Amino acid sequence: MSDLNKLGLAEARDALRKGETTSVELTDACLTAIDAADALNAFVHKTPEIAMERAKAADARIKEGDAPSMCGLPIGIKDLFCTKGVPSQAASKILEGFKPEYESTVSQQLADAGAVMLGKLNMDEFAMGSSNETSVYGNAVSPWRRGNDDAQLTPGGSSGGSASAVAADLCLAATGTDTGGSIRQPAAFVGITGIKPTYGRCSRWGIVAFASSLDQAGPMTKNVRDAAIMLETMCGHDPKDSTSAELAVPDFEAMLTGDIKGKKIGIPKEYRMDGMPAEIEKLWSDGADMLKTAGAEIVDISLPHTKYALPAYYVIAPAEASSNLARYDGVRYGRRATLAQGDGITEMYEKTRAEGFGHEVQRRVMIGTYVLSAGFYDAYYNRARRVRTLIKKDFEDVFAAGVDAILTPATPSAAFGLGEMTEADPVQMYLNDVFTVTVNLAGLPGISVPAGLDKQGLPLGLQLIGRPWEEGDLLNTAYALETAAGFVAKPAKWW
Repeated sequence: MSDLNKLGLAEARDALRKGETTSVELTDACLTAIDAADALNAFVHKTPEIAMERAKAADARIKEGDAPSMCGLPIGIKDLFCTKGVPSQAASKILEGFKPEYESTVSQQLADAGAVMLGKLNMDEFAMGSSNETSVYGNAVSPWRRGNDDAQLTPGGSSGGSASAVAADLCLAATGTDTGGSIRQPAAFVGITGIKPTYGRCSRWGIVAFASSLDQAGPMTKNVRDAAIMLETMCGHDPKDSTSAELAVPDFEAMLTGDIKGKKIGIPKEYRMDGMPAEIEKLWSDGADMLKTAGAEIVDISLPHTKYALPAYYVIAPAEASSNLARYDGVRYGRRATLAQGDGITEMYEKTRAEGFGHEVQRRVMIGTYVLSAGFYDAYYNRARRVRTLIKKDFEDVFAAGVDAILTPATPSAAFGLGEMTEADPVQMYLNDVFTVTVNLAGLPGISVPAGLDKQGLPLGLQLIGRPWEEGDLLNTAYALETAAGFVAKPAKWW
């Protein structure tokens, strides 16, 4: 078989079981593709020795005939996941040289299932960003280009390296994390599938924390079936994470029937934003028609507190970030600034954090510290938490009225060029999360499915939001949408 790195998880799994290829061959094809794709800056710590060792072990396991679905499949791991003995920097200078002595629960579950780790993937520093431009490793670059334009495009963020690597066939799939849209937005920008499961479905243990009440890991894959396969391996109760749900994990792949007859799909009127590009509006309307043709009932719904979601998110997330990032002080691990004669512990903290954190992280830590300070705690933080409760109730009311899933655009535009949204106005960048943050605030599952191309030939995605803990049902609706949309476009190779 040629072009093995272009296979999806399901195709590769079936080829391995039939003896048409081996995990060593699959892994070798991916490692070759990675070495030829440095222009994308997707993989930032390559681990070919670990990959080959795991591939050989997987081949032996497949021969014995008891291998789980992910066994022998080469994947990339976002740099936010701690991986034993491998640099895990969260794309930050302050964690320079940090090699954990432990493995995150999610990456351990994947390893236990026989998945092959090819290396660590680029991301925004501490997962704070929507364009992968805040990374200490430099920008991740999208494999897509606008028409005949050579401008480098963002693969989205914060899971930009994961998105770029999957879209460019450097790996069969990758892990991502989603705090306000960091799986779904990059997936939409590069034409792949990305699912954020219900909060508590995947363990957060060993994932570097950004905002603990919002962060959730999930898979980024080439299609919906692959997302179902990988998500099942990543889920499960973890006693080391107090927010992890003690619920059985269903066989998500078995639930992909494509039959959505009688399902009720809600279209929220509040998501019709002023100035929404006509292409996004048309894609959304086409998506609703596709689901209707597949047998679903389309209903208009209202989520009245949507307009407060972004402001509430950008109070709660920085508040939790300032608390979580207080531990990076140059004392126990990571980078410590060079101190001058007579400098004390205060100067060490100040210099280390000033050197170690990038501008976006500094900005969010300062906002977070401000909203948690004595005079402003009630005015900002507590008010944002109350708004969050109202947003969650909006969704509960809609689901209680019989709606099975909600269809929205995934992003307000196609991918933009690197450097086009400069630091001058960070709020412009924050607006990228306008369709995705409500899902994190409410703790719901959401999936982005590629559904079309814009007039410049760039991918556009649609988002489906599901009921809590019903990822299987959500994946099945996404499968029906994917089948109807028939998206098969791939970026032309230039790297």
